[in-house]
Amino acid sequence: MTEITALHYLVVAAALFVLGVIGVLTRRNVVIILMSIELILNAVNLNLVAFSRMWGNLHGQLFAIFIVVDAAAEAAVGLGILIAFFRNKETINVDEIDLLKW
Repeated sequence: MTEITALHYLVVAAALFVLGVIGVLTRRNVVIILMSIELILNAVNLNLVAFSRMWGNLHGQLFAIFIVVDAAAEAAVGLGILIAFFRNKETINVDEIDLLKW
């Protein structure tokens, strides 16, 4: 039986990161874009925890906890802004949101 190494974690994190970037660049729905940003943050967390385990210290895990807290705050604020946009414009399409234009 093979052992799971840091390379396995890095491959999964790279796949998550690529999926997140593709979602941010190609989708026009704000909810999908927010979920893609969460995927990118989770890929970073996976890298931090993998390197933390590989080097035998807890610094990466500590940073990962801060990123999870930041991601939760970002999701709460982002969804609040999204609800406000939807009530005003009745759309969540990025191309149709021009509320901040003069």
